[in-house]
Amino acid sequence: MHTSKLTVLILASAIGALASNMALAESTLDRVVGSKKLRCGIMMDNPPSGFRNAANEPDGLDVVYCKDMAKILGAEAEVVETPSPDRIPALVSNRIDVLIASTTPTPQRALTVAFTQPYMNFTMGVITRADTGIKSYADLKGKKLGGVVGSTQEQLINKEMEAGWAAAGSTYTGYASDAESYLALQQGKVDSILVAMGVFNALSQSGQFSEFVLAGAAPLSDTVAIAVKRDDQQFLNWTKQFVWQQVTSGRFAEVYKTYFGDGPVPALAISGVDY
Repeated sequence: MHTSKLTVLILASAIGALASNMALAESTLDRVVGSKKLRCGIMMDNPPSGFRNAANEPDGLDVVYCKDMAKILGAEAEVVETPSPDRIPALVSNRIDVLIASTTPTPQRALTVAFTQPYMNFTMGVITRADTGIKSYADLKGKKLGGVVGSTQEQLINKEMEAGWAAAGSTYTGYASDAESYLALQQGKVDSILVAMGVFNALSQSGQFSEFVLAGAAPLSDTVAIAVKRDDQQFLNWTKQFVWQQVTSGRFAEVYKTYFGDGPVPALAISGVDY
């Protein structure tokens, strides 16, 4: 081999090793530990997972998880309010370090960010008012429906609209947040929305939406995951370990019951799937 070619190969190898070391040094895990600050993207209009309490302070299951993560990392937790449509962009643009915001892991989203195993499981229910006459999921056909733009619930309703609900007179309105969809149902702008059973229990206990009633289950169970930057394998590994520890230590059950009431703690495992 000519000396010039050998020199080029050695230089290329050195550059590759340097790039690898730089990528390793730039891991969010190292940066958070070094800066002692963890920026968590959380939806603050998504009670009881994320909301502002009577003192106008961030609260909810997702907020507690952020604080638990920060505590283990020896860092200060900073809650960054992240509306539903801005969840993935906030992580990609480095405005946050980790996304804890009831985000459903999908192959499309995984092109941009990396997901842990599920940290929460939402079984959906049909939420309506007593005056609508809705008694079950099948009764939604021909009704005015609402939901949050980009949500899993919206995707289900859109499929039903294409399959015949639209022809039967159903309409759908997408809202920017859960709070807006609750208000639309309360004001009669829509007849029904799909909401997680645990969330409905929390809303009922709060007394804020006393006119809301549960009209059975929807054919949808939404397991959600924590997201980190797509190429940050170090931080992804650590965050997956964090989720596992929350469950095995009993912390998940403790926090769930604090915010979702005394109902059964949902299973995070899916039969036939190994994370």
